[in-house]
Amino acid sequence: MNYYFKVLRQYVDFKGRARRAEYWNFTLISTLISIALLFIDLYVFGTDPMAGQSGIIGNLYSLAVLLPSLGVLVRRLHDVGKSGWFFLIILIPLIGFIWLLILLFRDSQQGENKWGPSPKEVL
Repeated sequence: MNYYFKVLRQYVDFKGRARRAEYWNFTLISTLISIALLFIDLYVFGTDPMAGQSGIIGNLYSLAVLLPSLGVLVRRLHDVGKSGWFFLIILIPLIGFIWLLILLFRDSQQGENKWGPSPKEVL
């Protein structure tokens, strides 16, 4: 949970590096919150996702975490030694998603790189 709040505090920080744990913990907690909000939209507001409807609370949450999500993704790519723009690799159908996923699961680049010191060594 600490990583989730750390990412939210950094909000639009695209500089530096993010550990694997920081990225994946933020992603996990954000996904769980989205699922909970989906049920709230479903049962409280009567939206039907199967009919292509999306709930207002879920959409507001997604909009609120869009920039922090992008920021932690860019910092994670910096951690493995890639430019933040490398996330555009996802535009290549299927292969791009798999390649990006492999990069996100890779261990941090050892030592300092051009985006800063390794977050593992800073602790």
